[in-house]
Amino acid sequence: MRGLDIGIAGDRSQVDLPKLKAGGVDASFFALYTSADLSEDEAATKVLEMLARVYDALDMYREQAALALTPEDALRNKEKGLISIFLGMENGSPIHKSLPLLRQFYRMGVRYMTLTHNGDNEIADSAAQGTRWHGLSPFGREVVDEMNRLGMIVDVAHVSDETFYDVIKCSKAPIVSTHSCCRALASHRRNMTDDMIRTLADHGGVIQINFYPVFLSDLYASFYEVKGEKASPRPGVSDVVNHIDHAVKVGGIEHVGIGTDFDGIEVTPKGLEDISKLPKVFDQLKRKGYSEDQIELIAGKNFLRAFNDVISSSLRA
Repeated sequence: MRGLDIGIAGDRSQVDLPKLKAGGVDASFFALYTSADLSEDEAATKVLEMLARVYDALDMYREQAALALTPEDALRNKEKGLISIFLGMENGSPIHKSLPLLRQFYRMGVRYMTLTHNGDNEIADSAAQGTRWHGLSPFGREVVDEMNRLGMIVDVAHVSDETFYDVIKCSKAPIVSTHSCCRALASHRRNMTDDMIRTLADHGGVIQINFYPVFLSDLYASFYEVKGEKASPRPGVSDVVNHIDHAVKVGGIEHVGIGTDFDGIEVTPKGLEDISKLPKVFDQLKRKGYSEDQIELIAGKNFLRAFNDVISSSLRA
């Protein structure tokens, strides 16, 4: 969420209301991202500012979009012709080391939290570092327990492999990787191994495929690192579809989704420059032999099922 006007189709945004509508997207999570370089106080302040901007935008465009807190809210909004905006928090640093703050962010509408970003924090180790706790911290285990109790989705995108397996052991509800790719196809440490994808699926979770070219292609990543984006062979729609297809083959059709990371990435796949181009992915899945029902699962039903399972698990706690 970059603070741009979501009601205007601008060249600087990869996601806005006109582009969501053009792409046939009924609901989208807006990630409240904070860098690992920020202090906990700075991160908390930034998240509050972003939350305020989202609520301001929803007030301004109340005839086009509305906040959603549950999958049922999204279905009701769709019946009213409204695009649903869900809220997630990318990086757990803003909660400091405080479960009351975690609960307060939940009260303000945050429905998933990515435990780390590109740095180890008080909750867990990240894929970018991964040396502080060798998985979840003691406080991190409390965080996972409390998120389960609240019905808040635990997001393991950005966490280290050790953290992933700790979360699997600790969580009583399905977990999600909101924007990751397959390490079997691109070796970046942010991507998930086949065993991780399989384990995630065995526990009812979902991997949402990221569109960031560095995570899609080792060839692109190597060129990008040495020569920069302009000299690099940019991945395209087929590369995204290959990651989706691989994840389906490993984890099953009910455990794969779309997690573009739009407006969180500076470079996009060729042909997928913004969310309005999303139907190209589904068109290619059709050509690959996927049925309409299977594509609907990937397009959002799998994530909504996992979301409902997280809520149901909290009610049983």
